[in-house]
Amino acid sequence: MAIPSYTKTVDIGDGRTISIETGRLARQADGAVVVRQGNTMLLATVVSAQKASENIDFMPLSVDYQEKYAATGRFPGGFFKREARPSEYEILIARLVDRALRPLFPDDYHAETQVMISLISADKKDAPDALAALAASAALTVSDVPFAGPISEVRVARIDGKYVINPLLDDIERADLDLIIAATMDNIMMVEGEMEEVDEEDIIEALRIAHDAIKVQCQAQLDLLELLPEKVVKREYSHEDNDEDLKQQMHSFLYDKMYQIAAQCNPVKKERREAFAAALQEFVDTLEPAVAEEKAHLIKRYFGAIEKDAVRTFVLKERKRLDGRALDEIRPIWTEVDYLPAAHGSAIFTRGETQSLTTVTLGTKLNEQVIDGAVIEDKLNFILHYNFPGFSTGEVKRTFTSRREIGHGNLALRALKPMIPQQGEQNPYTIRIVSDILESNGSSSMATVCAGSLALMDAGVQIPKAVSGIAMGMISNTESGEYAILSDILGDEDHLGDMDFKVAGTIDGINAVQMDIKVDGLSFNVLKEALEQAKKGRLHILEEMNKTMHKAREDYKPQVPRIEKITIPKEFIGAIIGPGGKIIQEMQRETNTVIVLEEVGDLGVIDIASEDVNGIEAVKARIRSIIAIPEIGEVYQGTIKNIVPFGAFVEIMPGKEGLLHISEIDWRRIEKVEDELTSGEKIEVKLIDIDNKTGKLKLSRKALIPRPQGRN
Repeated sequence: MAIPSYTKTVDIGDGRTISIETGRLARQADGAVVVRQGNTMLLATVVSAQKASENIDFMPLSVDYQEKYAATGRFPGGFFKREARPSEYEILIARLVDRALRPLFPDDYHAETQVMISLISADKKDAPDALAALAASAALTVSDVPFAGPISEVRVARIDGKYVINPLLDDIERADLDLIIAATMDNIMMVEGEMEEVDEEDIIEALRIAHDAIKVQCQAQLDLLELLPEKVVKREYSHEDNDEDLKQQMHSFLYDKMYQIAAQCNPVKKERREAFAAALQEFVDTLEPAVAEEKAHLIKRYFGAIEKDAVRTFVLKERKRLDGRALDEIRPIWTEVDYLPAAHGSAIFTRGETQSLTTVTLGTKLNEQVIDGAVIEDKLNFILHYNFPGFSTGEVKRTFTSRREIGHGNLALRALKPMIPQQGEQNPYTIRIVSDILESNGSSSMATVCAGSLALMDAGVQIPKAVSGIAMGMISNTESGEYAILSDILGDEDHLGDMDFKVAGTIDGINAVQMDIKVDGLSFNVLKEALEQAKKGRLHILEEMNKTMHKAREDYKPQVPRIEKITIPKEFIGAIIGPGGKIIQEMQRETNTVIVLEEVGDLGVIDIASEDVNGIEAVKARIRSIIAIPEIGEVYQGTIKNIVPFGAFVEIMPGKEGLLHISEIDWRRIEKVEDELTSGEKIEVKLIDIDNKTGKLKLSRKALIPRPQGRN
């Protein structure tokens, strides 16, 4: 029996389409769709609990993205040969979707909700990341879960000067601007991407083009909903208990106090937090202990709302910040390089109460990170890791790598990557940057960009320009139309505000952006204003960084391994490696070097790495001798490898032996070779002939000995 299904198709240009189908798969989920572009297919499902847990004042939303290896006809790696924990790439896609969806659920909807997106087919032509949020939104749209969508997400890339929606994977490599943008029919919700020093106007134009495409995809989801035989009714829920009397009592007691604390403009986060907490405790002390305990979860929720209202009103009314700064003012900055004497490169970047200690380590190709995904297989020679320990905010926290840390590290990597010289003579290294956040009060990912730029220069990596980053925020009143754009936001301003817009770049343009919007109605004019204000702040930060270090060291530090690259004809690769790797391992052991050999086209490319220049030279000499072609008439220092009755076999080059016939040992007659030569002995010999058919070498020692008088 055929299962009825319902499909809506969208034309995205160039003869390509996206289809959204529901009704055929995963029918016990609250909502399920299959999104297809070409041969790339994603299955998205959503399930939401009917009831919320008690005293929960947030929405427990989880968004997961997984690529099935069978989708591309591959086996997973590892011993168990099955999909395991998500890769960083999968986590990053899940974060993109989560950030676009989360603001669109009702504030008082607290039922645990799970969105799962699986890549079930892929042809390695169409990028699945640009389809994931569309699939998730469509699953929510056809479900009964309350959701203020639909949304969609597209990739817009500028390739050869032309903006393209959802370009093919191979074409993305040629793009100088690559953004993923999520939006509703009316508003941009999320932006993430990288570029190569582009202007602010280029980003605005990309947003306009992307939003036009998104509107069509949002309408397709609404049209799909209309195709369903039964009308979807969003579920009714009551997930919050309320006490209006308590709410009003708290507002009357606390609002003015909150406003006054904000107006004190204390630059120390801990002292502000303590002042707010003390005001709350004053109110709690007015209650009966039993009432305070019973109403604790409501008190916490109402206090957060009052604090948010008071701080936002203060900023809009006074045009000042919690720490007393003007709206576009950057916190004090101090920087230092070469702080860690044993590291290859290091820097400290401190801005206000946010601090990053960043290191750079330079390694060989053996240190490259191997990416073995279902769709993407690659080797990375530039790696950035971001660590956010609990002590940076005065908290106790388990030490594991969070999704947030992976996302922030990826953003900083995108900002710095365009400045990294391509691997070659100017940059022979695999580069790893590690940013350890030692203090955090807003914009630690942008502190990572700044510290990373300085640490690269301190390490001697020849980046052409410094890179800085800044986080912009916004507080607005949708009823009055008032808004304030904030430069270099504090943690509180991020938490209480309507926008988190991170912009990183050089003096000449933007390299990376990340934006999350928490409010409806953000116009392109406001975005443009935010970008212009961000540019001013970015350039100010660059000026401060340049006071410490404005260009890379001319040479690497003594502890950095030197890498020299040589190329050889491909046919000599086996001779250099030797049987079972014997020759190359022997060279590394004897010279204390690391040798990496790759076959590239018709050449063997060899990287020789060591802190000892003499060791590198010894390896080069050994390799030259291996690949050298014996020449008739040349004299060689050889080693006797084997003695036979008719002469001796002498190695004149690594892997190249010739016969020293008994008649060529001396001018006088020799009865036994052993009487003249010893195995392992080093002697000088002359190459007198090469057999044209067999290539065998004929050697002579007597040709180097003066002929005795009377000898013919």
